Amino acid sequence: MGTRLLGATILLSLVDVLGAFAIEKKGDVFKKTACPAFLIFENVAYLADMTLELPCKCKPEEASSVVWYFQKNLHSHETTVLTDFNGTVIVDSSHIRAGSDLLKRFSIRMFSLIVFRAQVRDSGHYLCGTKEGLFFYGYDVDVQPTRQIKVAFLDNDEHVQDDYTGKEFTLFTTFWDWTSCDRCGVRGEQRRIGLCYVQSAQLRPRYRTALPNVSSCGSRALPPHFPRLIHLRSPEVAIRSCLATCPKKEVPEEGVQSISNIIYKVGKRPHLPRVPIQYHSQPPKTDLVITCPGARPEHAVAWDKGSVRLYRSHYLVGVRKHMRLFIDHGNHLHLQRVGRRDKATYFCWREGELVAGFQLRVTYQPRRQRGLTDPESIFVMRAVGISFAIITGIFFLIHMSHYISRMLWKPPN
Repeated sequence: MGTRLLGATILLSLVDVLGAFAIEKKGDVFKKTACPAFLIFENVAYLADMTLELPCKCKPEEASSVVWYFQKNLHSHETTVLTDFNGTVIVDSSHIRAGSDLLKRFSIRMFSLIVFRAQVRDSGHYLCGTKEGLFFYGYDVDVQPTRQIKVAFLDNDEHVQDDYTGKEFTLFTTFWDWTSCDRCGVRGEQRRIGLCYVQSAQLRPRYRTALPNVSSCGSRALPPHFPRLIHLRSPEVAIRSCLATCPKKEVPEEGVQSISNIIYKVGKRPHLPRVPIQYHSQPPKTDLVITCPGARPEHAVAWDKGSVRLYRSHYLVGVRKHMRLFIDHGNHLHLQRVGRRDKATYFCWREGELVAGFQLRVTYQPRRQRGLTDPESIFVMRAVGISFAIITGIFFLIHMSHYISRMLWKPPN
């Protein structure tokens, strides 16, 4: 009995030691990362609408909080302070829109700055420091636009852009890894995002890049006499088909393929996938944007309208002119000028798993008979009355002037 008690005591002591060691290791990160003696800016590039995280990689041990600053251009007098000086600003990313102000789209968590749905106008210098103006670490953030993005469908034998070589620089695309297949059990698609980068020996030395003499095309490391390289070369996306098997534990009895291969039997309703379904009513001739829960622009996301698979090769924005139903580069599903034919259940895939459904109803408001007390009726009657009074007055003035002229006119003798 004493041996067991002694063993348990030793085990508990070992757990306490390991826990203290873990806390010490976590708090010791900033001790091992020394701040540079001369402030430099690390170059990072993202695609518009992405959520980016900028960790404060170094700070003094005595600093218990940090303040983030934003400058569009270095040494600019216009500086935005991205903190309230009292602690962390928590923002619900589900309520963030692309047009929101920068101060509503950021959060500071564990000394890191998080910007939700970053836009091109958010490009610039981000500095981590103190409220007294002492800086620890800096970033050169380049948010590249998606408006003129180049799309290559590899299944259609399309190719990505070739490198562009000028006198002072070379432009090329750096691709991220392929996403996972956006569907399982049926044919899906994979996407690969490519950002514009430049190679030149004239880059400013104050900017840190992953490779020597290589920086993103929108970086402030470019010399002032360089043209805006992002106008010469756009970001691009490569898309190809894929086929992935569904994990056995996630396959329902009807089969995940039921979303795409529903067999309609006469007099019987088709089986719907077993996912949470949200119900939404939309007025006609209005625009609707549906977001896949928990999805980011860099994730593998797919959309289905009932049993119809909305492949990007046909429904990606820009594929055809005058598209009313399309998927943007942030993985959102757009329905413009909603009508009766849009009434359906839309299903969302995320990272190859069916995660949610959206049942859309189009609500038509019945026409209500207007009464005499309605504001519209009062306005119309008032306008008609004023118009009638003006016309009547003009009529009497004309006849009165005609009568007076006849009375005053004397025929010659």
